[in-house]
Amino acid sequence: MTRPYCILITCLLICLASFNIYGQRYSEQIFEEVNKETVRYLNAPDKDLQIDIYQPANDKKESRPVILYVHGGGFAGGSRDEPAIIEFCENMARRGIVTVSMSYTLTMKGKSFGCGQAAANKLATFKHVALEIAEATRYIIESKKRLSIDPGAIVLAGSSAGAEAVLHAAYWKETQTPLPKSFTYGGVISMAGAIYDINLISAESAIPTQLFHGTCDNLVPYGTAPHHYCNEDAPGYLVLHGAASIADRLEKLKKGYYLMTGCNDGHGWAGRPFKKHRDEIAEFIWLDVLQSKFRQVHKVIETNKDCTITSTPEACSN
Repeated sequence: MTRPYCILITCLLICLASFNIYGQRYSEQIFEEVNKETVRYLNAPDKDLQIDIYQPANDKKESRPVILYVHGGGFAGGSRDEPAIIEFCENMARRGIVTVSMSYTLTMKGKSFGCGQAAANKLATFKHVALEIAEATRYIIESKKRLSIDPGAIVLAGSSAGAEAVLHAAYWKETQTPLPKSFTYGGVISMAGAIYDINLISAESAIPTQLFHGTCDNLVPYGTAPHHYCNEDAPGYLVLHGAASIADRLEKLKKGYYLMTGCNDGHGWAGRPFKKHRDEIAEFIWLDVLQSKFRQVHKVIETNKDCTITSTPEACSN
């Protein structure tokens, strides 16, 4: 075997080995230990707002992707360090993804976020929390060298109220004023969330979007319907666009999306993904965000449940 041929074979083997290791980085938990750091990202009137940063211990890689997670709780409760959230963040960090869980101002604490709450207050809450998400993002960007992260691969993720917040943070440009003008999120992951204006999603603003939602969600609509299914004469009547409508919008724009539908399942899909679909989330980070692969994926999870809120979508009828 000639020397040039040997060199070529060696290079190919190194490249293949590197690819396999890199792929395993996200598909498997390759790090045993995770370091956690809690820092303040914003001074709020009532208290300092903090983030928990989870990083794989002894990781030498630079320009790592980031998941910025926003908890649920109707903007009235919940916390960034609930046991299930900690477990999710540690799982993602062991895969090589820097994962951040943030606190935000609970503007609805002690109040209803249902049909009795004025629609204008709901929109103001979406905007307020989305602006705080931008502040947390700004902190992460400014710490890019210390954290060894890629600012172009910051992915927002949230559940329920947190999913509503991240969708607005990702697509409502008015909420991105704390960020550099050239900044764009690497992607967004919504777990039972919705957006108030579907037209915020355009060919120019579209980013990789992963959506998890139950079709019989009585709080946040799977398609297009009023928030909490309020009557039109209720103060809290506000039409929102959930996962199915967002995916349909992206499909028409010929943009990528990943939709997982829970047939006739309810709002429990706000918590299901970060417990049961971590592999799909890591796959989304790897393929859709880091590899910029164009995909329009719709996975359907069938159940034997019935729904009295809305008709069963065609995708669940087969």
